[in-house]
Amino acid sequence: MLRQVDEEAPTAPATGPARVDALVASAKPAGLTVRIERTGAERPLPAPVDLAAYRIVQESLTNAARHSGAGRVTIRLAYGDEELALAVEDDGRGVAARPAEAGGGSGIAGMTERSRVLGGKLTAGPLPEGGFVVRAWLPYGITEEPTERSDR
Repeated sequence: MLRQVDEEAPTAPATGPARVDALVASAKPAGLTVRIERTGAERPLPAPVDLAAYRIVQESLTNAARHSGAGRVTIRLAYGDEELALAVEDDGRGVAARPAEAGGGSGIAGMTERSRVLGGKLTAGPLPEGGFVVRAWLPYGITEEPTERSDR
């Protein structure tokens, strides 16, 4: 569900990107038309990645409904071998990114921190043609190179 203005940021676990359809349904009363595009082989994600992806999509939809004047939003979920790439793009006014209040855990600063804790990254900003986009890359694969071992 999209957060209300005076609602605290949730801290309990939530469903992940595979169940983002519930977020889409909750965006309708806010006046948003939301389309989801999924690419790659969907897979179960580690719980921290699952939660971060869900919260980033949730916060992005909340921001689009509250601040941008958007009517349409596209959510893109791309499952790679070692990371989930997600993007939430709206057709709103493209307001410049503003950091969240310190310690608030919401807004762009909170989404950035969620990504960073997982070793990922997040970018957010206005699009040249109008609108706003949040992009996150959340690693979940093993990227270590095998090491040679000597059994002498």
